[in-house]
Amino acid sequence: MFNKNNLQKSSKSKKGNAFVRFMSRDFSAWVLLIPMILCVFFFTLRPQILSVYWSFYKMVMYQPQEFVGLKNYITVISRPDFLRTVKNTLLYVFYSLIIGFPIPFILALVMNELVHFRKLTRVLVYFPSIMPAMAISLLWVFIYNPSPAGLMNLIMGKFGIEPYQWLQDSRFTILWIIVSMTWNGCGGTAIYYFAAMQGINREIYEAALMDGAGYFRRVRIVTIPYMYGMLILFAARQIISVFNIMEQVLQMTGGGPNNASVTLGLLNYRYAFENGGQNAQYALALGVMMFIFLSIVAVGYFRLDKKIQENQM
Repeated sequence: MFNKNNLQKSSKSKKGNAFVRFMSRDFSAWVLLIPMILCVFFFTLRPQILSVYWSFYKMVMYQPQEFVGLKNYITVISRPDFLRTVKNTLLYVFYSLIIGFPIPFILALVMNELVHFRKLTRVLVYFPSIMPAMAISLLWVFIYNPSPAGLMNLIMGKFGIEPYQWLQDSRFTILWIIVSMTWNGCGGTAIYYFAAMQGINREIYEAALMDGAGYFRRVRIVTIPYMYGMLILFAARQIISVFNIMEQVLQMTGGGPNNASVTLGLLNYRYAFENGGQNAQYALALGVMMFIFLSIVAVGYFRLDKKIQENQM
């Protein structure tokens, strides 16, 4: 028994000494990390933990009052605007994949084939990406102005076409918002694609050319297979980012007309900040549901990223 106790104390002492050595060896690094760790805890982890906890309570001005269990979640799901908002959000994702996903790849192909003014073209393509999203949304509000003085209607007027109620047409409001977002964000993605294309071995292109492959066939059999993993990852990232859309909709339409463009993010904003915070518990419940869904997508994204990297090694 004596020897066994001594062995246990000795192992604990060795573990303690190893921990002390580890901390002392990297002490300066830990000191530098402390501010970041505190910021992550107080501004990210703590609010998320409290949001999950408070989502099971009845709230009065962001003060928990009474435990209600899943009642807040059931109320949010059973409201008539929830299903329509989910449908709208999925439409945003769908239109972004149809419009916003291929355009950066096409721009990268164009930049990759240019001989002259390549640097100027890259600057012009990337320029909209450095502008704030709210400023871009305000700019496109003027472009989509339904009066004859609006830029789009002004151009259409030159061809004898009547002014069109762009953002007021509930059938295509989401589509026009996605067009503005694509103009704002496609430049950065196009630069990533362009950099990847520059890394493709030119001998592969030359071999395909010698086999009689035209330009579009070279893109299909060389460029796309080489960039397949990158394209899949950027598609997953785009789904995550568009699912959270809120600022652009708030600035351009406010969710209208008749809630035709409202998203889950905007609905969450309304619950949280409108009506004096009376629906705060619903904002917390909806936020937790969005967090769970996006966490699942993010886990799938990281697994897919790992799998693609393993296949490329």
